[in-house]
Amino acid sequence: MKRTAARLASVATASLAVCSSLVAQARPATSPSPASAPTIVTKKFGDLGEGPYKSLVIRNAMVIPGHGGPPAGPYDIRIEGTMITEMVPFDPVTAERAGARPRMTGDRIIDAGGKFVMPGMIDLHTHIRTLPMEIEYVYYLKLAMGVTTMVNAADRGYVDGMQEAKRSAANEIIAPRMYPLVSYGAGTSFTRRQLDDPALAPQVVKAMAGNGNRVISMDPLGWSLELVAAIAKAAKENGMITSFHLQPANTAVTQAVKAACAGVTMIEHHYGYAESSLDGNTQDFPRNYEYGNENDRFREAGRVWTYANKERLLGAVVDSLLKCGVTMLPTRVVYEANRDVIRATSLPWTEKYTHQALWNWNMPNPAFHGAYHYDWTSDDEYNWTAAYRLWGDLIFEFNKRGGRVAFGTDDNYIWATPGFSTVRELQLGRETGMKTLEVLKSATYNSAKTLGEPLLGLVRPGYKADLLIVDGNPAANLKYLYSFGDLTLDKNGAMYRTKGIVHTIKDGVVLENANLMREVERMVQASRKLAPAADPVRDLFKPSGK
Repeated sequence: MKRTAARLASVATASLAVCSSLVAQARPATSPSPASAPTIVTKKFGDLGEGPYKSLVIRNAMVIPGHGGPPAGPYDIRIEGTMITEMVPFDPVTAERAGARPRMTGDRIIDAGGKFVMPGMIDLHTHIRTLPMEIEYVYYLKLAMGVTTMVNAADRGYVDGMQEAKRSAANEIIAPRMYPLVSYGAGTSFTRRQLDDPALAPQVVKAMAGNGNRVISMDPLGWSLELVAAIAKAAKENGMITSFHLQPANTAVTQAVKAACAGVTMIEHHYGYAESSLDGNTQDFPRNYEYGNENDRFREAGRVWTYANKERLLGAVVDSLLKCGVTMLPTRVVYEANRDVIRATSLPWTEKYTHQALWNWNMPNPAFHGAYHYDWTSDDEYNWTAAYRLWGDLIFEFNKRGGRVAFGTDDNYIWATPGFSTVRELQLGRETGMKTLEVLKSATYNSAKTLGEPLLGLVRPGYKADLLIVDGNPAANLKYLYSFGDLTLDKNGAMYRTKGIVHTIKDGVVLENANLMREVERMVQASRKLAPAADPVRDLFKPSGK
């Protein structure tokens, strides 16, 4: 027995030595000296936010990690500058094993007792629109409801989009970090003829990468599958990604399966999937269809799902999408008005938080993109309701079998008010049958992986300090992420309303979300001075006067 005990002790000592050696190897050979460490400058943005800090501590937080796992904790979390550097668990089992330990201290301490911390969300397709809508209107709403990173269309021009991204990266402004979505060839001097030549794609993409671009929009390029494949290949070689809105005008050439197998990173929206399952090569366009007429375009984009081959769609099409490794980016919220336009125009936050310019752009008007709800019939709403069911089945099947579903809203169009649409998009992901933790994973870890950002999307030491401190457990109720929270019961059974995301932290800067929403309300009230567009819905219900 003594010999056995001695052998076991010897093995344990050797194992401990090996483990110690491995730990030592995992650590940096030398810690950076204070002289080489980056200088952390704490900035104050009025009463809207402050940071980053040399040492910011969040105490007593339950943590949703972001990779699909359940909440755990409580944890004390230390943030130094823009990075999470330490997480100490205080759950009962760990506390009993570790014994009494001193609590973390820092330049600022936030008590998150009773609250949940999760990664900031990553919106891979959104818009900021143009004047007269203030750009801060979008930034504040996105941040207040949890988006810390966004791939935003450069609606105000290429130069402006790139400059805003740099200002956000330097924390000069209160805004999500940005990766502007730009068209193929944007910011270069190549001619149209050169841009259409697949042989020149490596040169074009290399020039775009040299300009600091990360995300290439492929929207109008489906007319040439060869060109699509060449751009996708060059993008991967240059550390960039490609995003594809498959336009119905080109799905006869490039639908979802062909785009996926050409190497596109992600497919936006709903286009191209039903078309991949059809018995023929093209959808059944009416004789009077005109792609430039958005009323026609969106009507038929819903109807095509009603004659899709469901068995083929959920079988062979999913097989091909999985094999080719594409990411789905559904953006379901921006099309929800199509299945009930009166609901979309009557959401409770529109009066207080939808900017008048956005309201005007949403009104039926053939001159504006996404303003096509004229002659929108009950048949159209039926077709889109049916489309949502089958589209949801496709997303569920793809996710269930290991496909990557990422997160985007395409908001600021079609009654999708920014911020509020972030939370609604999560709910519509849950509607497909995906579990709530899977939905949250799509908006955090999956989107970070898709974007190619290895330090985003998780709550973990060594990752960027992009975090949400939420009053309530989002894994139990996604509606807790709305700025107005949701109704629930306390431990005594009394009803109360939660406070939403109390703080959004982006790059270590702690934001006061209630104050961001105050500023949004101020901008919206000031916007009411703009001339309102004709409102055929609300005009019906205005009080009659003499």
